[in-house]
Parts: sequence; C-alpha cells; structure tokens
Amino acid sequence: MSAPNPRLGRYIVKSFAGETVRAFVPPPLPPNPPLQLDSLQLLLEQANQSLGRLDGLASVLPNLSLFIYAYVRKEAVLSSQIEGTQSSLSDLLLFENDEAPGVPLDDVQDVSNYVAALNHGLDRLRNGFPLSLRLIREIHGVLLAKGRGSDKQPGDFRQTQNWIGGTRPGNAAFVPPPPDLVLDCMGALELFLHQEHPNLPLLVKAGLIHVQFETIHPFLDGNGRLGRLLITFLLCAAGVLREPILYLSIYFKQNRQLYYDLLDRVRAQGDWEVWLEFFLTGVRDTAEQAATAARRTLALFEDHRRQIETLGRPAASVLRVFEHLQRNPILSIPAAAQSTGISAPTIAKALGHMRQLGLLREATGRQRHRLFVYDAYLAILSEGTEPIRSS
Repeated sequence: MSAPNPRLGRYIVKSFAGETVRAFVPPPLPPNPPLQLDSLQLLLEQANQSLGRLDGLASVLPNLSLFIYAYVRKEAVLSSQIEGTQSSLSDLLLFENDEAPGVPLDDVQDVSNYVAALNHGLDRLRNGFPLSLRLIREIHGVLLAKGRGSDKQPGDFRQTQNWIGGTRPGNAAFVPPPPDLVLDCMGALELFLHQEHPNLPLLVKAGLIHVQFETIHPFLDGNGRLGRLLITFLLCAAGVLREPILYLSIYFKQNRQLYYDLLDRVRAQGDWEVWLEFFLTGVRDTAEQAATAARRTLALFEDHRRQIETLGRPAASVLRVFEHLQRNPILSIPAAAQSTGISAPTIAKALGHMRQLGLLREATGRQRHRLFVYDAYLAILSEGTEPIRSS
C-alpha cells in the first residue's frame, strides 16, 4: 500500500441542509515534497526577463500615470468578465463620465469597485503597510462596497459554507474549507507570505499563493477578483514591479477552462508543477503583450501629437485637451471642462480641430450632450476585453 501524498489536502465530511458534504482543506504551503522546478527554469527565466523589460519600459514612458490609469481599467473589466459581467471598457468609461452604459448598472458598478479596490491596495502598500490579512480584508471591503456584493459581508471572512459550481454544497463542483477553519487556513497563508523561501522564486511563490487563496475561498463573494489582484500586489510589494502594469486576467480569460482544470488538478493530484508551467507562461506572454501595447500607444500619441502641432496657433490648447483625452478616451465637453479647468468653448473648438484631423469621432449624433471617442486609442485598450458570451 503506497504512502499517502502529503501534497493532498483532507476532506471534512459535514451535514449541510440535510445533505452530506465533503469540504476540502488544503495543506499549508510550501508543497511537500518540494517542487521540482528543473524543467521550469527556462520558462521562469523568460518570465522574469519579460517582466523586467516591461518594468524598464514603464520607467521611460513619458506619462506613466496615463498608461496605468487606462491599464487598471482594462484589468478591472477583464477580471469582472471572468466572473460573468457583460461590461465592456466603453461601458466603464461612460459610467465614469456619468453617462449611461449599455449594460446593467450592477455590471459596471462591479468593475468600478474593482478599480477602487486596486487603487486602495496600492496606496496602502506604497505607504508602507504590509500585504497581510488585514489589508486583504480592507481591499475586499472596497471591492464589495457598492452594488451586488454589498450584502455579502464586505471586509469579513465568511462565517458560513460557500461552494463553487452547482446550486448547493451537495451538488457543487468544489466545496472550500468549512467556515470554522478559514481563519486557520488564511493564517497559514499569511505566514507563508512573509517567510523567506530561498528556493522559491517570487513568481513561483505568487503562483502558489494564488491557487491557495482560491482554494480557501475565504469570502462569500469576490474571491476570484481578489485572488487575481493578489498577484499584482505581491509583485509590487516585493519591488519586482514598480508600478501595477502586469495583470493576468486576459490570459486567464482566454484560457478559462484550462485555468479551472489546473486549479482542480492541484487539489485532486497535488500537481503544482503543471499549474506553475501554465502560470509562468501567462506571466511571460502577458508581460510581452503589455509592453507591445505600451509601445503602440506611445507611437500613436506621438503621431497624433505631431499632427496637432501642424495646426499653428490653436495647437497649444488642442494639445492640452488631447492630453486629457489620453486619460479619458470617451469624453463630454462639460466633464472635460470640469476636470481640466479649460473653458467649455475652448474644449469644443479643440475637439472640432481633432475631428477635422480625423483623430476623434462624435458618437451620439446629437447637438447637445455629445460624446467624443478617441477610437484609435480605445481600440488598443479594448483588445481582448470583448464580453464573454455564453454559448
């Protein structure tokens, strides 16, 4: 008889609503027996190099805050889509301009909450607060502050049983640890987070922590979104990324079924190495895609700036509005006037010049309450953010 695999968790059998339920409790990290990373060394090196190139590119972007502003919103849309929202990037931008989005308001509120949660976590980290259970709960409180999740104990670990898939724990695809063990599991995860592990590269550690968090599923709602945020927070807290410019949601979205299958494989077979191969591939590919998008954005802005400079005297005011447009690729004249301090007539003239140059489109066809869209930039930002339609 073979010895039990210490990488596998244990099941706790409980009665729930008259049914027998097997809740899974994962063993603490790191995996035992230790990870076999030899076959992953080349991939790990490639992922680190891609991450380094992206971080280096960020340091030379002329207006990094604009890129981050837009990129954070793209990530918010993608991560929320994985959870089933139909909100697009355009919907979020319309919502932020106090315009009606084309999808249910709850969907866009979820995405807006994600932006706020990400910004809150990064602000806390930059001010020296450690990545900890307290901060994770804070971020969760912001993530579910408004809209659909506001009745799901924002900021508190769950005190009831949850499940994944199915209509109840009895027919669920996966049942996380019972509520009375959540704090123990999360305490062990926090310990691993802060321990030094010389044999575990940071990207490997991030991949382990993501799976463990999703397996514990410590909150009633928002676990998927927060688990993806944790990856970025880990890299920023460790100084591997100076700015939040790597997000794996687009990779997880494009490989959604494989992502779920590999999480299950870790739980059922203890196969961390196959998961890590998938995860490191995602880091490498996503970092390269982000760097390419940043370069394309830079080239686009530079090309359009040169066109605006040919306008002569109006160029100065048009360039000021153009800079605002880089932060808000969908804008209205009143909102732009309020944000920039430039008068509404000056903004209207500047937008008119940009329309004549072919840089802008007026989207409403109305005389009043018009919206202007910077299509070329929005197209780069929106790549991969088409809502997931159920087949």
